[in-house]
Amino acid sequence: LLAVSHSKTPEDTYSMIRPLIGPSLLASDLSNLFSESKRVLLEGADYLHLDVMDGHFVPNMTFGAPVISCLRKNLDSDPALKACLDVHLMVSHPHKWVTDMATAGANIFTFHVEIEGDEVSKKSLIADIKKTGMKVGIALKPNTSLDAVLPFLDEVDLVLVMTVEPGFGGQAFMPETMPKLRQLRALRPLLAIQVDGGLTPETVLVAAAAGASMIVAGSAVFRSSSPRGVMDLMRAAVQTQLDQAKG
Repeated sequence: LLAVSHSKTPEDTYSMIRPLIGPSLLASDLSNLFSESKRVLLEGADYLHLDVMDGHFVPNMTFGAPVISCLRKNLDSDPALKACLDVHLMVSHPHKWVTDMATAGANIFTFHVEIEGDEVSKKSLIADIKKTGMKVGIALKPNTSLDAVLPFLDEVDLVLVMTVEPGFGGQAFMPETMPKLRQLRALRPLLAIQVDGGLTPETVLVAAAAGASMIVAGSAVFRSSSPRGVMDLMRAAVQTQLDQAKG
């Protein structure tokens, strides 16, 4: 899913990043997780975003590796479905779940820079995730300075800029996070930059203009009568910005 390279020249930038839309399963009918996943994949989703919460790092609890493992088995049983599972760990101790998530079938493992530990321990975590074959993402909350992730930019495959406070779905997009996004894109034109929170066909225009290439969208997709139409609009918005930047 992610074409990752940290050695490409600037001329190759826009062949390295492309618009990717990932419905957030937290906004789906969780009693029908497989059918909801299948529905949006067949409607054109590029990946599925799964928010894993421990009730400690954020004040909510969701699903863990056993649920993800069951989802992976069901998705893999259908030859029509090719699913990239992007797990966003809003947990205090993500290192505890690296092996479990890899075994469950996750493809991308994103943890928060705000967890306890120094730079060395976080780089060790990144290395452990890579050893499993999963891609690595690092996330930061709206009020966290971009400086917090700078030491890790050469190590990770994506940076997730939260555009709402993590923990609950259905929140309003926070445009005040966009300067951070623009700064990050200027620093790393080759990097996959993901945004999550309050993304709609309207707010995605703002995020795409600031440099987002991976869009996580929950309610806007699952509550729409035309999920494909919503995702197509979002993908087109990102592609337009990429084309303009390529110029």
